[in-house]
Amino acid sequence: MAPPQHPETSETPQPPGPHPSYIQIAKPYVFESKIQECMLAAGITEARDEDIRLQAVAWIDNVRRAMHLPVRTYNTAVVYFHKFRLLHPDNTGYIDAAAAALFTACKIEDTLKKSRDILCAAHNEKLTASEQVTPDDPIFENHAKIIIGIERLMLEASGFDFRNRYPQRLVLKLAKVYSADKATIGKTAYKMSLDLYRTFAPLKQTTPTMAIACVELAGRVIGSPVSELASGKDYKQWKITRQEVMETLLDLVDLYTHHRSSTIVGQDHALEEFISIRIALNQEASTEKLARFAQSHREKALTNGATTNGLKAKKDPKGLTSPRSTASPKDVKSPQPIGLTSVTGTPLQGKPGLKEGTVRFMLDPERARDEKHTVADFFKRDEEEYEIEVEDNRRRV
Repeated sequence: MAPPQHPETSETPQPPGPHPSYIQIAKPYVFESKIQECMLAAGITEARDEDIRLQAVAWIDNVRRAMHLPVRTYNTAVVYFHKFRLLHPDNTGYIDAAAAALFTACKIEDTLKKSRDILCAAHNEKLTASEQVTPDDPIFENHAKIIIGIERLMLEASGFDFRNRYPQRLVLKLAKVYSADKATIGKTAYKMSLDLYRTFAPLKQTTPTMAIACVELAGRVIGSPVSELASGKDYKQWKITRQEVMETLLDLVDLYTHHRSSTIVGQDHALEEFISIRIALNQEASTEKLARFAQSHREKALTNGATTNGLKAKKDPKGLTSPRSTASPKDVKSPQPIGLTSVTGTPLQGKPGLKEGTVRFMLDPERARDEKHTVADFFKRDEEEYEIEVEDNRRRV
């Protein structure tokens, strides 16, 4: 006969408490070190990534021109596409992601277009006037649903951050302030600001950095350098550094050197011009001891709130990273959130957001940090040990 259990020694399991939600902080800037980490984790070569990126940006540009959408919609769509591919690399295609990025940008920039309209414009672009179809055609039914599903992933990849940058207006203002010729330097700099979005520079730099780099490079290409702008005496006013401008200049020159036929400005100038400009920039960088990238792997990567790129110094330990992902953009399931921690500071494990807890998106890192400190005490597990002497009253047989 089994001995009776004493109530003092029986353990009652505690019911599980509420799961602390996970917080993802939006990142308005993604530096080169983090971009390389995402590409390395995804297993994509640089050549393959450039090929897909250039084709997708050209597709977005052609469709937005066919639909007469403004430049700001193009800027937002390309930035969202870049951020999406860092988290969802797809080696098989790009049209679905590019169409979803343009569809999302139309909503953000208040230039509303239906997903059917975007697909119809892309479809009719290759057809004659007699063969073109209307957006109500049944051939767009399934594809339109896929784009709507990818839209949610597009917003999640961007952290629901609707803060976008438009350097074109500042490019024209700088050309006017520094008395640059509007018909040559101003027009070329404006086109370069569009070509700039074929690189990752819009993810890394601020609006003044991109605008100054475009005007300076346009002056060098035309043969009338804007020496007052290149001297850097106004950099302090814009809260930028020469190294950030140099990084943007070299990104543009690399684009025109290796993919001249895929750009707007590159087709109007000879390759030798860009090679000579690159040599001059490399000499300046060597003399001034400027690194190729403002944030390299050897340094601790700064996130939004960095002292560079015109931001105030704030600590933000989170970054935009990506594990190896083989999922297609057609898969509309929520991906595993990257770089998340719970409000108690616990690293992400399993698949939160799907079963274990809720993923919340915030723009202010200080607010997320304060919330973590506030609720940490409620989820702290305190354990105490007690020794209890129990008399054995069982009868010996």
